[in-house]
Amino acid sequence: MYKLLLLKPSNYSINLQAFFTCIRSIGSRNIKRYNPYIYVDRIKMPKDLQMKRIKIDDFKVKSSIQLTNRPTLLDLETDEKSIEKEHRRVRKKLGKLQDTLYAHGKYAVLVCIQGMDTAGKDSMIREVFKDFNSRGVVVHSFKVPTPLELGHDYLWRHYIALPAKGKFGIFNRTHYENVLVTRVHPGYIMGENIPGIHSIADIKEDFWKQRFEQINNFEEHIAKNGTIIFKFFLHLSKDEQKNRLLRRLIKEKKYWKFSPGDLKERKLWDQYQQCYQEAINNTSKVHAPWYTIPADDKASARYLVARILFDTLKTYKDIKEPDLDEEIKANLEMYRKQLNEE
Repeated sequence: MYKLLLLKPSNYSINLQAFFTCIRSIGSRNIKRYNPYIYVDRIKMPKDLQMKRIKIDDFKVKSSIQLTNRPTLLDLETDEKSIEKEHRRVRKKLGKLQDTLYAHGKYAVLVCIQGMDTAGKDSMIREVFKDFNSRGVVVHSFKVPTPLELGHDYLWRHYIALPAKGKFGIFNRTHYENVLVTRVHPGYIMGENIPGIHSIADIKEDFWKQRFEQINNFEEHIAKNGTIIFKFFLHLSKDEQKNRLLRRLIKEKKYWKFSPGDLKERKLWDQYQQCYQEAINNTSKVHAPWYTIPADDKASARYLVARILFDTLKTYKDIKEPDLDEEIKANLEMYRKQLNEE
């Protein structure tokens, strides 16, 4: 429940139904950036307020999609604190499952996270994997390719970063940058020294189709060899990106996150959305599905990613802690005795 104070001119009106839907979705802490005339003070929520149940298949890409038809805001019909509490509960379960997967040692898990600037990739990784044992998870943030990386094919640096069996590997920006940013800025392709590509004019539509096929083959290969693949597109609205960029310019502690290049890339929003749509539609497979995650509200986005990971991994019934070797099991009493007699 919220105590609402409207500080508004006499000619100012507000749709209360839309307002309360907004509160449930984004939390009272964020309301003021949506409306400067509203002050919201959080008070006790009713105990019977239930979080909306979600079906993870609603977010999985099973056929061709239009990104404009996919939501950027998920309304879980409860307040932000409740969402964060449920997220922590699922996150702890995911952490325990990770320990089991590590002990089992037969599967690796690759988590690919893509999204526009300010979509929340870094904080997503921090909050979803907070309860993981550090020995069982490795995060890779891929930047502009180094000279060494450019000396190999574009998938090489991603292949050598794949998680070992028993571990989670998280790619913050992924091999999909090679069909996203390079497609918006094809000049980057020239740095790869590819035979037959002498100028940007040589980069035809078939070039990108070939890359989609190569990526599909790469993912199919690692999936058949024990890597469970999740691909998350953090689907952010253009308006919300604007709000987050403005916060980087207003809040001094966020200054370091801002780059003028962010504004140049923002002007190419429609091109990026089209490239994302084509990449997702061409590479979402049963063994390597894409999920479009409504990312305008960070709390619900983090909860959704954690839920998808946990609910999917728990379906692998063969992931369990291995039994002790029969010889060791037969001598347990002797080992206990040795320790007790020290």
